Amino acid sequence: MKEGLTLNKKTVAVLFGGQSSEHEVSRVSASTIISSLSQEKYYVLPVGITKEGKWMLYSGPVENIKNGDWEKFGVPTVLSPDATHRGLIKMVGNQAKIIPVDVVVPVLHGKWGEDGTVQGLLELAKIPYVGCGVLSSSISMDKVYTKIVAKNAKINQADFVVVHKEEINKKSVLNKIEKKLGFPCFVKPSNAGSSVGITKAHNMEELKKGLELASHHDRKILVEENITGREIECGVLGNGNNISASTVGEVLAAAEFYDYDAKYNNAESRTVIPAEIGEDMINAVRKVAVKVFKAVDGAGLARIDFFLEKDTNRIVFNELNTLPGFTDISMYPKLWENVGKPIEELLDELIELAYCGK
Repeated sequence: MKEGLTLNKKTVAVLFGGQSSEHEVSRVSASTIISSLSQEKYYVLPVGITKEGKWMLYSGPVENIKNGDWEKFGVPTVLSPDATHRGLIKMVGNQAKIIPVDVVVPVLHGKWGEDGTVQGLLELAKIPYVGCGVLSSSISMDKVYTKIVAKNAKINQADFVVVHKEEINKKSVLNKIEKKLGFPCFVKPSNAGSSVGITKAHNMEELKKGLELASHHDRKILVEENITGREIECGVLGNGNNISASTVGEVLAAAEFYDYDAKYNNAESRTVIPAEIGEDMINAVRKVAVKVFKAVDGAGLARIDFFLEKDTNRIVFNELNTLPGFTDISMYPKLWENVGKPIEELLDELIELAYCGK
């Protein structure tokens, strides 16, 4: 390897795991990203966070990140909020060693990672990082506030009712949902990802059970009207006014809806890229995807999910994911690969965007 390349390498810390219900998915995404980062361009520092919230620096086979064995070999390490450090603090015995970091890739899906918390820590530390900033991350993670922003931006979306945990058994609330949304309807924790805690209620009894389940994941619950149509997704990439959209993919779920099990455990679920909806419709979806991303003040990357309503072909915004999966089945990298941007090139661009500010 040329000396010049070695000197110009960036030190990239990849955060994975975390305390959310998507811990396992995060590990798989991180293993893909770590394996795909160019060894000629980057020194990669895998930093895992256990389900209990312990931070550790890991060095070893990437396969151990995927299967969970990495924890046996991790060394206690934290990301310092001290802006003069701009890096990690690694504990070696009773000694603390500072490891400078150029950029962080927070591959943390769900709570305490994708919701603005880690982004706030990185802002304090003054370390550039891949993805959306504090505000856009927190808004986009919270389905209720995403709906409020989308409504103000005049973006088509499903009608909804917001329910708080203490209201789930109130007859007036249940009647309001039935009257406004009807059955079936979807019940979702406001802050959760990968379809965790989501149910489809076909009647009042299922609605009550769905609200109870969702309340275990979040105190704020979103109940949405059912939109009958095709599930389509689009990737966005960029900052400010320089934002581009990928092609559009379609999700063909092997279940009544694309829940966690259908997404990750059912081999019959599949995606079609590009979606067979015609070029004009693909371009229309791409345009709305960029509009949604700008509405939440997004930066870096996101996957925007829509329904293409049956009979009307109306594009209905569903949700926005600011740190989409990078597993073997994940839509986001596949969408960009389809338009000639392989994952190695995609990661290079995301890292460069991290230096552009939020």
